[in-house]
Amino acid sequence: MKSTIEIIFEDEALLIVNKPPDLLTIPDRFDASKPNLYHWLSDLYEEKIFIVHRIDRETSGIICFAKTEEAHKHLSQQFEGRTVDKMYLALVEGKPNPPEGTIDKPLGPHPTQAGKMTVIRTGKSAITDYKIIENFKAFSLVEVRIKTGRTHQIRVHFKFIGHPLAVDPLYGKREAFHLSEIKHRRYQLGKDQEERPLLSRTTLHASQLTLDHPLTGERVTFAAPLPKDFQAVVNQLRKWGK
Repeated sequence: MKSTIEIIFEDEALLIVNKPPDLLTIPDRFDASKPNLYHWLSDLYEEKIFIVHRIDRETSGIICFAKTEEAHKHLSQQFEGRTVDKMYLALVEGKPNPPEGTIDKPLGPHPTQAGKMTVIRTGKSAITDYKIIENFKAFSLVEVRIKTGRTHQIRVHFKFIGHPLAVDPLYGKREAFHLSEIKHRRYQLGKDQEERPLLSRTTLHASQLTLDHPLTGERVTFAAPLPKDFQAVVNQLRKWGK
């Protein structure tokens, strides 16, 4: 696991990490022995690391930790005050219309399905801005900025407008992305071969994080490129999915 975790930036107050997909941010509440980024960092630095925010297990990308109590307080206030700019890249079904807009719908736990969130009148405020940056025949690559940080916010909001993530077992149509889906008859397997998916996790990546440095007050931006699995899907869509 160590080889896949990239520390993008660190100083005496701040720790910025590029989290690989399929890794928990914090310990699982039912099984603390499951690999997670917090324990890995705590072991690496042999000191207390402070959790500031989190991203879903399947989501890759930028995440921020604090190295002191003072930095943790400063960063937490920024997240609570919504002064942090969080940008994601999402591959979604179809072509959202309009191609640029805001989804402003409250979110809360699903009333009958445990572990799921839904748009619900009694939920908490949730605001998602989006802009299509690349169109394909059946999918769109979308730049997403969230004003709030509700559980599964991007996934639920895009499902609500009829364009769920291209891969999302909980809210979308498929559990994995296969090349045969876009190559159709041009895709051929050898005898006794079984197709492997290009990607088998949610098509969501935390690509950029902008915040005020807790020591200097300087506005700083950190970015992480698409990981290999996500980039492979985009590359194939550019070749076959136009």
